[in-house]
Amino acid sequence: QINLNPLKEPLGFIKILEWFASIFAFATCGGFKGKTEIQVNCPKVGVNKNQTVTATFGYPFRLNQASFHTPPNVSVCDVNWEKHVLIGDYSSSAQFYVTFAVFVFLYCIAALLLYVGYTNLYRDSRKLPMIDFIVTLVATFLWLVSSSAWAKALTDIKVATGHRIVEELEICNPESGVSCYFVSVTSMGSLNVSVIFGFLNMILWGGNAWFVYKETSLHSPSNTSASHSQGGGPPTSGM
Repeated sequence: QINLNPLKEPLGFIKILEWFASIFAFATCGGFKGKTEIQVNCPKVGVNKNQTVTATFGYPFRLNQASFHTPPNVSVCDVNWEKHVLIGDYSSSAQFYVTFAVFVFLYCIAALLLYVGYTNLYRDSRKLPMIDFIVTLVATFLWLVSSSAWAKALTDIKVATGHRIVEELEICNPESGVSCYFVSVTSMGSLNVSVIFGFLNMILWGGNAWFVYKETSLHSPSNTSASHSQGGGPPTSGM
């Protein structure tokens, strides 16, 4: 029997917020694609000067597999640019973050179905609220870990795809006769949003821990004791 009342309570309402926040977390990170461009000048070669070379990258951000590409049918400085790649592999942090966000998304669906469809079973059981409470605490900690790791990786990605490219590429040096100048890189605003939603999820799950805790047997004895202390005094005799 469907009971929508839990959705009106903090226990269910915050779970809906967590569900939406997890979607934004993995969608803004996992769906990103961008490119970085450098301008190449080769004084020793009389043709094809000041050409633009592009490297495309995206999730899961294995930059060391993102090679450079030249305009079609154009040889830039007589260099095979596809052999040159960006520096760094940040796939572990990105995949950990996205995978965890997807698992949270699925868990929120299962928890909401339990709250709405089996309200009495959830609240009459001692194990289910305790499992929910433990998962909430673990999820809060993992949101902190994954968001921090992803924030650090994003900072490194911005550096690796920015002006530092010119310093890292071996071909870009005076001895080879190739001069490189950084031009632009795709805005990473959506990736900044993904980090924000990661820490927002941590706050939501941390706050929700209290409301889940109130459903457990750890909290119930305190309520029982409180009720006995208020109404359990010795009876007074009437005059």
